[in-house]
This record gives sequence, C-alpha cells and structure tokens, in this order.
Amino acid sequence: MSTHSAVVTASVRGPLEVIQVPTIKPSTGEVLVKVEWTASTPLDLHQNDGGLLVQHPQVMGGNLAGTVVELGPEVKNLKIGDKVRYFVPTTLIRASFRHVLQVFGFVWREQKEKAHQELATVPEYLLGKIPSNVTPQAAVTLPDNFATVFHTITTDLGLPLPWPRPTPAPKHAHSPILIWGGASSVGQYALQILKYYNYTNLLTTASPHHHELLKSIGARAVFDYRQPDAPAQILATAAAAAGGVPLILDCIGSQSGSLAPLAKIAEKGNRVAVLLPVIVRDASETEAPEYSMDVGASAAWKEGVDTRGVRTHFYLEASLNEIFKEKLQSEIMPTLLGQGIVKPNKYRIIEGKTLVERAQGAMDALRRKEASGERFVWRISE
Repeated sequence: MSTHSAVVTASVRGPLEVIQVPTIKPSTGEVLVKVEWTASTPLDLHQNDGGLLVQHPQVMGGNLAGTVVELGPEVKNLKIGDKVRYFVPTTLIRASFRHVLQVFGFVWREQKEKAHQELATVPEYLLGKIPSNVTPQAAVTLPDNFATVFHTITTDLGLPLPWPRPTPAPKHAHSPILIWGGASSVGQYALQILKYYNYTNLLTTASPHHHELLKSIGARAVFDYRQPDAPAQILATAAAAAGGVPLILDCIGSQSGSLAPLAKIAEKGNRVAVLLPVIVRDASETEAPEYSMDVGASAAWKEGVDTRGVRTHFYLEASLNEIFKEKLQSEIMPTLLGQGIVKPNKYRIIEGKTLVERAQGAMDALRRKEASGERFVWRISE
C-alpha cells in the first residue's frame, strides 16, 4: 500500500512528529487531494496540549487547500486539470492559465481526510472550488469557522439562514445580537454572514485597534472587552434599541474572560451559544490547559438563561439542516467568498525548512497566543 507523510500529536504536550500513513484510494463520491496549505486552529492546541478527544498518535488539522489528483466513482462536480481564469492580484489584469483544480474545505472525521498530511481522501461535498480571485493561502482561513458560524446561528441561536438568501428581511432583523470576540476568526465570519442575511443590530467586543475593521464588516457597535464596565455598556446600548440581548455568541469560550462577563449580561429567556471546550485554564509554555464541556456549570448564569455548547462537528446531521451537508462547503462557501460577501481572515505564513518545523512553529505560536485577528497558515506540500 502507498504511504505519505502526516503530522501527528504523539503525546500530551509533546513535540509534534511526522509519520507515514496509508494513502487511501477514493471510493464512491470521494476525491484524493494533494494538500498544499492548511490553517492551524485552537483545536490543534487543545488536542496536543490537553489531549482533548485524542488517541495517540493522531493526525490533526481541519482546514485544507490543495489540488484534486484522483477521482472516485460518481464524483459530479470536481475534475482534474480544469482550465480556470483568475485575476493577477498585483496588476488586476485578467489572464488565463492552464491550472489543476484547487479546492478547500473543512475536514475532521477520519484520519484519511485530515488536513495535516500530504494526501487526503475526502467526500466531494466537503470541498469547494477556490474562487478564481482568491489565493489558496487566503481561502484556507475560511472552512472550519465558516461552517461553525452557519451551524451555530441556525442550530444553537435558532436563526434561519436559508439558501439562496430570500429578499425580505428576517423576522429578527433588528433584534440585538451580541458576538463576544468579534476579532476572532469565528467572530469576523459571524458578523459578515449575519450582515449578508440582513441582521442589522450586531454588537461585538474586541481590542480597540480592531474596532474600525469590525464596524466595516457589520458591527453596529463595538466594545472594549477589557473595560470593567463593558457588560453595562452593552446592556445600555441594547436596551436603548430593543430591550436586552436575546441572542449571544461567545467566540472565545473562556470561563473567566468571556463567560463571566456574559453571565452579567444574559437575562432569563436569553440564549447563549459558547464555542466548546470552555477554557478553564489556558495552555502555556509551563502549564497544561484545563477544559470543561459543561457551559451551564461554568458561570453564574441567572435562572432561565438558555446556554448551549457549540458542536460544529455535528453540522452534517440531516435532522439539523439538510441543505448544509450537500451545499454548505461545496456551494455556499465558495460563492460568498468569490463574491466578496465574506472576506478571508488576515493570515501569517509560518515558515520552516521541513513539514514538522512548520507544524511545530504554528503550534508554538498558538500556545504563545500570538494571534490577534489573524490565522496561522503553513505549507503541507509543494
């Protein structure tokens, strides 16, 4: 059997390693992707430093961008060797090139489809064609958190995001929606997607140097989360508009940094969706992290507050939203990206001479909390 290189977490808080894993031939509805780029996520840190849902050695990575190199039977929309047209970004001159089809997607379920390996065998519905005006390095910042936003808004906050988008404004178009952590990757995509669906009363938090950016992508008001009176400011602004904050998305999931202040804001009948795991103690270079999966027990919530732990990995369940399985990544994601409705996150390329150096560099940067409104992107293969 053919094999290829993959990055694995080999032990809790241990250094990453590269091992050889089997290359799985695509079966019905699957394609084989040569993975070229990935974007590291906090989940990578949770798995390596906290051992969260890990059996060592485990291939990691949820975001991939790369080239389709083999098709399984009954693949309908992806091809090998397509001609594509795109804009040269530096000159904005339109040019035509022969180019193999590049795709991007959020993958997580089996080792064969994980992103931190040279070859991934992936169902066609988990991949979108990279728009012709977007680089793969930029595109790979989207998939996991784009899917997280659609899943959270519809499943946990209960707001409709139909596709195609209807013309009339939604029922709760003017209700206050608070996004705690607007400069995070999830926060930025939440603002842009909610704005696209005509939700107009979006409140968020961020460091002051992110405020103008967040206002430009949909926030009506931005608050400095470090200010002790931030909860009171948010309540005052929301009350002036519509009486309270009925819907809250916590993109940080920190017991002290986000859940504690949100417990001062949320009232009976309000719904709070928190990205899991709840971080009780952050990973650092000297301390192991501590997590909780119980949102309700992680803060002093007022009676009647509806708390939800976000579980993006269940977004494919047809009982939740049938259209998302077939179209969220294959159609909705590339369409919104290509039309500029959703803009990629700012990103930093992590350099290194070898695959494991690049992977470890991204992991160390996550641990040191170097990200501020940006993603760590690194090359898997040439």
